[in-house]
Amino acid sequence: MDNREPMREGEVFDGPSKTLTDAHFLLFSGITGDVHPSHYDIEYAKNSRFGKPVAHGLLLVSLTALGASTGRERCDGFVFHEQGCRYLKPAFVGDTLKPRLEVERVWRDGHKLYCRFKTSIANQDGQTLLEGFQVYRVLENKPPEGKP
Repeated sequence: MDNREPMREGEVFDGPSKTLTDAHFLLFSGITGDVHPSHYDIEYAKNSRFGKPVAHGLLLVSLTALGASTGRERCDGFVFHEQGCRYLKPAFVGDTLKPRLEVERVWRDGHKLYCRFKTSIANQDGQTLLEGFQVYRVLENKPPEGKP
């Protein structure tokens, strides 16, 4: 498929399935500085509402990256503009997560082109852990001067 082909409403792109490990939690903590013990301290987490270490919420959101999905060859010129989500269930070490993005809307606002995706993550049991959206501004390729 030509990567310049416009996205169409209803198209679905899957992210890579990923089984969470302690390493994911530790690497994410190192990158972000979020070292709250609820993410890695088993004894602390035993007394939390989850009973064991829970994945960082932003780690889950990051798994819905368009560039990591099967749509990666089609996102040249896509500039991340806005996102939001709701966390429906927690994720833990050992969970296998399956991100999905669906083109929800493509529209113009004046001369600007936008594309909105519905995002979700399901676990190995088919339970939806996260629902959200991402909006990208699409920078359209203009041919160089003198070329069609």
